[in-house]
Amino acid sequence: MDISVVVPVFNEVEGVETLCERLHAALSRLGRSYEIILVDDGSRDGTWERMRAAAATRPNFRLIRLRRNFGQTAAMSAGFDAARGEAVVTLDADLQNDPDDIPLLLERLTPEVDVVSGWRKDRKDPFLNRRLPSMIANGLISRITGVALHDYGCTLKAYRRDVIKNVRLYGEMHRFIPALASWVGGGVAEVVVRHHPRRFGRSKYGISRTFRVLLDLMTVKFLLRYSMGPMQIFGKIGALFAVPGLALLGFIVAAHLSFRLFGTAFAAELIKRPIWVMTPFMLIFMGMQFISMGLLAEVQTRTYHESQSKPTYVVRETFESPPAAS
Repeated sequence: MDISVVVPVFNEVEGVETLCERLHAALSRLGRSYEIILVDDGSRDGTWERMRAAAATRPNFRLIRLRRNFGQTAAMSAGFDAARGEAVVTLDADLQNDPDDIPLLLERLTPEVDVVSGWRKDRKDPFLNRRLPSMIANGLISRITGVALHDYGCTLKAYRRDVIKNVRLYGEMHRFIPALASWVGGGVAEVVVRHHPRRFGRSKYGISRTFRVLLDLMTVKFLLRYSMGPMQIFGKIGALFAVPGLALLGFIVAAHLSFRLFGTAFAAELIKRPIWVMTPFMLIFMGMQFISMGLLAEVQTRTYHESQSKPTYVVRETFESPPAAS
């Protein structure tokens, strides 16, 4: 199989038939073997039935229906696990991404480039609640991960199979795949793609997702830098508390000895204040706590890498369209 197209779908009953038609038309012109994997992420508006009817009349469709709404990242993981193509392409189901741009991304996939990300340069979304937060997030993600892209939020991307199969996704991390792929040695490129206004249904994205993205960005930063040695970060935080605590404890001991030996007024005042006695012990205790957390994280990291992976989704049923007539 040359190409696998993975599309997460959630409550898109109005546009799913058009989606199937556009995908079939765009891919059938390539002259390469392909499959279209649509993952229904627990839709409740009849999307599955409409999608199944549309796929039944067209070849090379594979449908996956999840038992409930697990989220876009989990739906994409289900599609990646099922994909058989050497190149894996993702896009949104709302047709704001243009299926006719898929060949542009595939052309940029080379032995040196493993991930090609779409850039919605002329984005057709509201500025304040969609484009502005996205611009801020893109700059922040590029700076923290070290992988500079204009549009991390664009779902239209192409991946080489050997790279995407090594990336495990959780939370809202599908937008960070280029950074995660770069972490495992993949080359990343960017291509300007078209973007259309939404014609069917309504957007599932909102400003509320920004906070979740920021939390996942912290996780990605940790994974990129400290996943193989979490003690490095917890130990540093522990040292920030423990070292001042030890220094302050030494100062208190010196002041106590000064009072004993010389009876200085400053030392007398100092040792009378409980906070000067309690503070160093609290700081040392907090430092020990962080170091202990680092040791536990080290153990957990090894357990994670050595244990069997558990999927983040549960499949209810699948459907495969009839093969193309020879």
